[in-house]
Amino acid sequence: MKFKCCIILLVFVQTTFSQTNFETSPIYICPPCNSECDSLSFKKPGTCEHCNMTLINKMELDTFKNNQNKTIAFYLQDGVEVLDFAGPMEVFSYAGFKVFTVSKSKETISSQGVLNIIPDYAMVDAPKADILAFFGGNVSKTYQDIEVIDWVKKQENVEYYFSVCTGAFILAEAGILKNKTATTFHSALDEFEKKYPKTKVVKDARYVDNGKVITTAGISAGIDGALHLVAKIQGFNNARKVSYNIEYDKWTPGEGLLLTDNNPYSHYMEMKNLEDYSGTYEFENNGQVEIALNKRENSIYAILDGQKYPLFYLDQDVFVGVNGQQVSFQRNKKNIITGYRSSEGDSILYNKL
Repeated sequence: MKFKCCIILLVFVQTTFSQTNFETSPIYICPPCNSECDSLSFKKPGTCEHCNMTLINKMELDTFKNNQNKTIAFYLQDGVEVLDFAGPMEVFSYAGFKVFTVSKSKETISSQGVLNIIPDYAMVDAPKADILAFFGGNVSKTYQDIEVIDWVKKQENVEYYFSVCTGAFILAEAGILKNKTATTFHSALDEFEKKYPKTKVVKDARYVDNGKVITTAGISAGIDGALHLVAKIQGFNNARKVSYNIEYDKWTPGEGLLLTDNNPYSHYMEMKNLEDYSGTYEFENNGQVEIALNKRENSIYAILDGQKYPLFYLDQDVFVGVNGQQVSFQRNKKNIITGYRSSEGDSILYNKL
């Protein structure tokens, strides 16, 4: 029975509903893989039986293509801090970006003396990247290396610069942080401020977003900064999905310093009265599901058998599950939530108890 209830809950959080056209079911397709299944369509989310790729909502195809083409060059130096780059690498990989590593040469480098890494490229043969990322750990030798800094300066058409921890020193040395605001590892803040007086240093932010340049504080803060960059490029809900999938429940959206008009959290910050959705609701097979408030994220989630399933806000009582499917809550004439509907439930209203 528990297994059946869990399956039912997954249906609940993965249900698709359009408030203006509820009868129209979403169409799911296989992400382009140059196979015959590229022409197939499916009525439900899941995995393509031909190529085993996770199906996507057809309406998200353009976004999927654009994001799949994003390339991120991780410049790694000998002695680089493991979590500095491994945390963001996990985030960007889950988001579907193409991540590759670059170093001064292709010689094996050591991360904190415990992890040996063979870079994908040396500087001389590294391909163009949409995003350049730099990380801390034994960084003084790198930012004092004229060849490395010249390489950074010569990179063209870079959409975003990203640094974690003392990786900010590389950006600063290349002149990218001149007349901008930045942060770095807590023990390096004073040195950074003294060395680069034309950069305003922030000492109490997880990350600083100047628009095109994002710097983060030390080590684990790189995960927050990476999620923020995903939110800027793919949208806040996609960043939340990544956070959920990698089980990073320490992220507080919008916690950094934003010095740009591109605020991916503006819609989320405007959400009010989420308590209206909280409570116990009818469920399939005479079951019940609990909807609770996540105050840290200013969001809601469904609970069954002790497990939490996030619901991401879209618009006017419509929420989406982790796989892009939608659920709609219903209100009466007094504007009180009375239940929810799902396309899988044949338009049945499951009442709030």
